Amino acid sequence: MGTYLADKAEDLIVEGPSARFTYRRMGPQGGVPLVLLNRFRGTIDWWDPEFLDYLAADHDVIVFDNVGVGYTDGEPRDSIEGFAQGAIEFIDALGLSQADLLGWSLGGIVAQRVAVRRPELVRKVVVAGSGPAGWVPDAPPFSEKVLGIMAKPDADLEDMLYLFYPETETARASGREHFDHVATRLAAGGPAVSEAAAQGMLTAAATLLAAPFDEVVAELEAIKQPVLYANGLYDVMIPAHNSYVAVQHLDNATLVLYAGAGHAFLFQYAKAFTRQVADFLAA
Repeated sequence: MGTYLADKAEDLIVEGPSARFTYRRMGPQGGVPLVLLNRFRGTIDWWDPEFLDYLAADHDVIVFDNVGVGYTDGEPRDSIEGFAQGAIEFIDALGLSQADLLGWSLGGIVAQRVAVRRPELVRKVVVAGSGPAGWVPDAPPFSEKVLGIMAKPDADLEDMLYLFYPETETARASGREHFDHVATRLAAGGPAVSEAAAQGMLTAAATLLAAPFDEVVAELEAIKQPVLYANGLYDVMIPAHNSYVAVQHLDNATLVLYAGAGHAFLFQYAKAFTRQVADFLAA
C-alpha cells in the first residue's frame, strides 16, 4: 500500500445555514479552488488518495460531505436541487467567490445543477462518470444486477468491482488497487452514508429518471461555463452514451472516453485523467 499526502489531510469544519460541513483541503492554495462532489453512497473517505495527490500537485483541491452525508450533520436531502443547494451553502460558507467543480457520478449531476443555479460561482465544470439530469433517449436501462447492488446497504468488494470496473483482469486489478488505496481512511472507522441519506439519493435518482427530455436539454443549454465530460466506455452505472448526448446540447464542451474502463475510470486512469483535468482548467 502506498503512502499518500491526501491520507494526511486534516478534517476541517465550516458552519453553513443547514449543517456543520466537514471537508479536507490539499494542494497549493490560491487561484480558483477545485471542489469535488461525490458519488452515490460516497463520503470523503472514498476519494482515492492517489487520484487526489495527482489533482493536488498543482491545484487547491477541496473534498467535502454534503448535508446529512458521512461526516456532515443536518437533514439528508432527497433531490438534486437539495444536493445542489447544500453544495452552494458549503462553497459560500468557505467564503469562495468562485470555484471549479469536479463531480463524479451523482456528483456530476449536482455540479451541473450548481452551475445553472449559481453561474457566477462556477468557473468550469468537470463531469466524470455521469450524465445530464434525467433519462436520455436510447440509453441502455439499468440492469437488475446494478439496481440490486445499489439498493444494498452492505455491498461487498465483488459488488463494487462489478459496478465500477469492466469484467477484465486488467480493469479488476485496477479496482482492487483502488480499494487498497482507500483502505487507510476506511480503516479509521469514519461514518458511512446512513440509510436515510442513501434513500434520499435513491429518491433523487428516481425523480431524475422521470424527467422529460426537453427539461433535460433545457438545463444543459443553460450551462454556459466550459465543461469537460469524461467517462469509461463500459460504464454499467451511467452509460457513456449519456455523455455523448449531453455534449451535443452544451455550448462549450469537451468529451473524453476511456477504453477498457467503466464507472471508476478516473481512478483506473488516474494519471491520464488528472492531466486532462489540469489542461482543461488551465486552458
